[in-house]
Amino acid sequence: MAHVRKTTHSKKRGGHKTARRTTSAGRSTTTRKSAQRDAPKRWSQRVTKESDALDLKQGVFKLTSARKIAASLKHSAERSSRRKTGAYRSALSMLTFYINRAAKTLPKAQRTRLERAKTELKRAFGRE
Repeated sequence: MAHVRKTTHSKKRGGHKTARRTTSAGRSTTTRKSAQRDAPKRWSQRVTKESDALDLKQGVFKLTSARKIAASLKHSAERSSRRKTGAYRSALSMLTFYINRAAKTLPKAQRTRLERAKTELKRAFGRE
C-alpha cells in the first residue's frame, strides 16, 4: 500500500478547511464529512426532496396515470403548511420544475403523461 500523507489546506475565500490526502503517486483526494456524502447528487434532487413548496409523496412523478399524478399533487399542495403561494400554483410549479429538470433524459411516454397531468391538475382545481 502506498504511503499516504495528510495535509490541511484552506480556501482563499470563506476560510473553510478541507482535508486532502496525497498519495505517494502525487494524486490528491478530498475527504468529505459524512453529512455531505449522504446528500443527493444533484441540486434538483435536493430541491424536490426539501422544497418549501410541497411535501411530495415518494414516486409521485412515476405514477402510471396523469389523473393520479394530478390528484397526488393536489393533495400534497392542499395539506402543505410550508408553501408560500396558493395550492394550485405550488403544485403546477413542482410539476413544471420536474419536467424541465429531467430535460432530454425523460422518456417520451412519461413526458406525455406529465404534460397531461398539467391539464388534469387544472381540471382538479377548477381552472379549466
